[in-house]
Amino acid sequence: MSRHKSDAMDRINDVIDASTGVSGMRRGRWSTVAGLALLSGCSSAPSRNILGSYFPSWMICALIGMAATVVLRAVLAKTGIDEQLPTPIVVYLAFATAFSLAIWLLWLA
Repeated sequence: MSRHKSDAMDRINDVIDASTGVSGMRRGRWSTVAGLALLSGCSSAPSRNILGSYFPSWMICALIGMAATVVLRAVLAKTGIDEQLPTPIVVYLAFATAFSLAIWLLWLA
């Protein structure tokens, strides 16, 4: 049974070698180098220690962005602009996203 699987894998590797021109040993080295290069950027995650627990920075930025949007909604409702918005949910979602990304850029960039 294992001989049959080995023959199939050998045939697959022969087809890959013929189509790409890269032998199995070189393909293994290149895939290892590519994997290490892609994983080298993951050395440290952007997280913050809050009361002994690590929270991702994107989560904190999203919470601040939502809080800023709630404050903005209160201001817009007080001035009467809230009633004039065509699709308030989309507008407030856009504000929350913009505030979150702005906090991310100001704080972590």
